[in-house]
Amino acid sequence: MPKADLTELAARLEAHLGDPHDPSSLMPFDQILDHDEREEFPYAFVNLLQRWGVHEYVIPKAQGGKAGDVEVGFNLLRLIARRDPTSATALMLTSLSFMPAWIAGTDQQKQYVVDLMKQGSKLAWGLSERHHGSDVLGNEMRAEKVDGGYLLTGEKWLIGNATVADGVSVFARTDPKGGPAGYSIFLVEKRNTPAGAVEELPNERLHGLRALDMSGIRLDGVFVPDEARLGHQGQGLEIALKSAQVARTTIGSMALAAVDTALRVTLDFTEQREIFGKKVSDIPYSRRQLTEVFADLMIADAVSLGAVRSLQVVPEQTSVWSSVAKYFVPTLLERSMAQLNIVLGARLYLRAHPHYGIYQKMLRDLLVAIFADGNTVVNLKNIALQLDGLLGTAAQDTAARAAAEQRVPQLYGIDRELPLYRPWDQELFSRGKDDALLAAPGSLDRLRELAAEAKGEEQVWLNRSVEVAAGLLGRAEAIHRQAGELRDGLGREYGQSAELFDLAKQYSTLHATAACLHTFVHSHEALDDPLPSGALLLLQLERLHRLFNPHEPVTGSAVVDEVMRVLRHLHQENRLFSYWQFPLATRTGARHAQS
Repeated sequence: MPKADLTELAARLEAHLGDPHDPSSLMPFDQILDHDEREEFPYAFVNLLQRWGVHEYVIPKAQGGKAGDVEVGFNLLRLIARRDPTSATALMLTSLSFMPAWIAGTDQQKQYVVDLMKQGSKLAWGLSERHHGSDVLGNEMRAEKVDGGYLLTGEKWLIGNATVADGVSVFARTDPKGGPAGYSIFLVEKRNTPAGAVEELPNERLHGLRALDMSGIRLDGVFVPDEARLGHQGQGLEIALKSAQVARTTIGSMALAAVDTALRVTLDFTEQREIFGKKVSDIPYSRRQLTEVFADLMIADAVSLGAVRSLQVVPEQTSVWSSVAKYFVPTLLERSMAQLNIVLGARLYLRAHPHYGIYQKMLRDLLVAIFADGNTVVNLKNIALQLDGLLGTAAQDTAARAAAEQRVPQLYGIDRELPLYRPWDQELFSRGKDDALLAAPGSLDRLRELAAEAKGEEQVWLNRSVEVAAGLLGRAEAIHRQAGELRDGLGREYGQSAELFDLAKQYSTLHATAACLHTFVHSHEALDDPLPSGALLLLQLERLHRLFNPHEPVTGSAVVDEVMRVLRHLHQENRLFSYWQFPLATRTGARHAQS
């Protein structure tokens, strides 16, 4: 979808929902917090959003939906989650549960599930089991073949929407021996089963997303017809892993939204509160904390921009892009929230306060993005097992680098059109390709050119950005060497070693560095004032540099002051803290209550 059209669509959703600080709006914070406090599923909000048609942007056009580019649904959910991550998660769970049908279903199966969604039905993804966690090949739910179909027996737990869902996509063992080809996926529609055949397990009380339905189901010989199987028998693991790539890429919208709201609430306070004769925002230490959180948010935004677009531009590489995004974005932003806690101080504990209560909810809700749909360990392991190929290609394959440089403008140019989304083209291994890192030298060269064209302090900041980025990207050789030494020294223990996982973290930082470079140079002409900003880029790179060297500064007060100017501009203009800068709902409610 063209940038102007997506911006207009986002503005329409924002205008429809209204200012969340205004109790008279359609999704006000006071009602959201009330649902959260009572742990009551937000039916009214989910139904409201479905009536507006949000879910249609994750339904293929071929089946009557409006889905074209994945980033449309990603950004709409992000705008919903800045008000309520619980409602956004409930909607995301339904769209994720549709992915197995979109990836491997027949046209008739896709249309059947789409019709359910368009009627307002909720779906659940029955993958995890109580005793197996991330070990999906240990799952015990079995599907016994009988005439005309299968008998499903077993339990699924913890799964979102399990109780409220009308249909559940169930991952079940079709070969008693299990193994990679021993599982299939079935659509179980509760209303088409005999009374009592589907037992809904008790809802689990949660630390965050308190109003979400997080429960499970138990089946005992439930019959499903052959046409309820999605894809071929034995294809279940492949379908599940491809579905996970989408989930891992898009769930970062929750973390981005949580920090956007938390930073916005904090700024409402720091821009009005005076202490020691100054606004809190103008106290040097507080100012640096605020700008560093903003820089982190923009790093995560750049990583997410490329990862979401990779699903359409380089689906064969999404095993790496999705795992980097799933590991890096929420863990980075969890650290950012800790910094905001310091600035906001005691107010973050004011649970019932009409303005600050939502901050506390965002602090809790952000955590779901860390462990849901593959936790940190799972995603680091996926990166680690591909590390040798990724670093080897980046170091030696000039043809691969040239091809990546041709594709990277489409990956990181927010005004570039994308090819048709074909989720079945996603692959489970990247074969040593990561266009973000491969094309980084080319974007570094382009940044040098932009620096030469710049004037004054902007030129100084861009030149310094070139130096810092080059130093970060130059670490790839050392990581590659360390991986080789580790493999030679540990032998069979190499793949499970803690040291290898640490190298995967370092690789993710290099990918994020490349994402910041690519976004700056390939979205440069499409960004709205006050972006692009050389000072912001330099602060982003400093934040990444400090992941390697925690106490080694790169920027001074002039950079922080300029980034604060950019941040204030977006806050005062009421725009999303993002390269997209979507206009948010007009402010009609109280922005700050003195206390």
